[in-house]
Amino acid sequence: EFKGYIFRISGGNDKQGFPMKQGILCNHRVRLLFKKGMSCFRERRKGCRKRKSVRGCVVGPDLATLSLVISKKGEQDIPGLTDDSRPRRLGPKRASNIRKLFNLEKKDDVRNFVVRRELSEKKKKAPKIQRLVTPAMLQRKRYF
Repeated sequence: EFKGYIFRISGGNDKQGFPMKQGILCNHRVRLLFKKGMSCFRERRKGCRKRKSVRGCVVGPDLATLSLVISKKGEQDIPGLTDDSRPRRLGPKRASNIRKLFNLEKKDDVRNFVVRRELSEKKKKAPKIQRLVTPAMLQRKRYF
């Protein structure tokens, strides 16, 4: 069924619902002190830390779910997963990422290459380009 496919394990939960955490090289549960910016933790109050139980990243028999990402596609399609192509809904917003997508040089105008989305026949929508170097921005930089 999955012949030729290569998957990458991106996470999972054990049978009691504790999430797997990257970097904990064991296949059992450990209690860690979490702070802001760590995975498996959402800060409720500013500066608060919390000790929580998480499972190590080594696969074991007590896992209930495993999240997988396809690294390499096999010979046959998996129905409902790889048989239909879904293009990205939105294009890049940052000027450097638009340049990277269309292989533009520094002198090319990024504003002509913004990915526009059609709402109806008349209406189109485009993102406001961020980090775009304009003469007005350079003037503000010189003045302030």
